[in-house]
Amino acid sequence: MGIKIIIKNKKARFNYEILETIEAGIVLNGDEIKSIRNNDVSINESFILIKEKEAYILNMSIKKYEFSTQKTSEPTRNRKLLLHKKQIMKLLKRVKLEKLTIVPIMLYFSNGLVKLEIGLGRGKNLIDKRETIKERDSNRKLNKIRKV
Repeated sequence: MGIKIIIKNKKARFNYEILETIEAGIVLNGDEIKSIRNNDVSINESFILIKEKEAYILNMSIKKYEFSTQKTSEPTRNRKLLLHKKQIMKLLKRVKLEKLTIVPIMLYFSNGLVKLEIGLGRGKNLIDKRETIKERDSNRKLNKIRKV
């Protein structure tokens, strides 16, 4: 069946230097899955928080499914991430010791299940962001020249 990408967080790779990525499941309701299938989801402003040895994604916005008959909670509620305890402890240790950040990178379907790719990253400063922009522009120019 494979992977079908739903949404990518483009700002994550621009604002952070991603050192490691991990696949995590998400606890969702039935009508939230249908909204995700309709691409009514956003992870741009979301972030991952670890509290009480459990990982949560905050500010992930899933619009209410228009044909839903259930009383759903708010669209930006905290959703639990499904990770192994060893993975959570490893993330927590690296965040505290190395002063890293956990950011959501991509939301996708993997064999019919919704998965979230999270990254462990270090924030970029202004100089690094400028270098990223220069590389992107030069790659675009090279691709234009190759096409002609």
